[in-house]
Amino acid sequence: MSVLVLGPSRSLYYKYDPSGSGKPTFVFINALTGNVAAWQAELGPALREAGYGTLAWNFRGQANSTYAPEDTLDEATITSDLMALLEELSPQKPILTGLSIGGLYGINAYLRGSKASAMVFMNTLRKPGTHLSWINEAVTRLAKVGGGQLMMDANLPHIAGPAFLEKMRANALPDAPYVGLEESDPIYQLLANARDADWDIAYEKLDLPVLSLTGKCDRVFYNPENVAELMGRMPNATEVVFDDIGHLIPMEDSARTASALIGFAAKL
Repeated sequence: MSVLVLGPSRSLYYKYDPSGSGKPTFVFINALTGNVAAWQAELGPALREAGYGTLAWNFRGQANSTYAPEDTLDEATITSDLMALLEELSPQKPILTGLSIGGLYGINAYLRGSKASAMVFMNTLRKPGTHLSWINEAVTRLAKVGGGQLMMDANLPHIAGPAFLEKMRANALPDAPYVGLEESDPIYQLLANARDADWDIAYEKLDLPVLSLTGKCDRVFYNPENVAELMGRMPNATEVVFDDIGHLIPMEDSARTASALIGFAAKL
């Protein structure tokens, strides 16, 4: 286990496999309930087999990453931690690759001074407003009432493609009662603080190659008009659309995700 110590009671767990071929390194940025393991299961090995480096890490409060009681697990903290990790490890030609809100943290790290050769968004693009704030508030309340299990049972049919739903069905809707998260739980804190994340982004300032992966079975966050508008504001952005998968792109179809990432990186 590799750990970057940030200070007393503060550390980031990470798994870093540098590229030995001069090719870029994909720096994975989790969603709020994410984990290094999600990237490492199939996507990471496929990218490394093609000669690319990978760096996966967990936010403070996620598995094996620690935080101090006085820490606020918000966007500023996560972005500053990402910047510290990039500075410490100096991955070769980093491609900041974020799932969901992870893409926002990658954007903010770049706009605040971190170096990157490119960026990848996976169902990241969205606009602020009542729709987004309602979802964020509802998800936080679901977590408080029924924890991660209720969040999955309530949300997965709306954000995932049919094949992934079939795969996950055995773990859903258990007979056991739901158990809510305490407000002190770090996952609850990550979810609650994400409600204040600023999605009013200066996309025009992303002056590097950008790849946006879109899963159209995401019926919660995906808005085609908004995605088209935000894509048009970036100077050098391309999009790959998957009709049959949803929000959790790298977990739903790691093979096609790897193919898209390798094709994008080869053109840099």
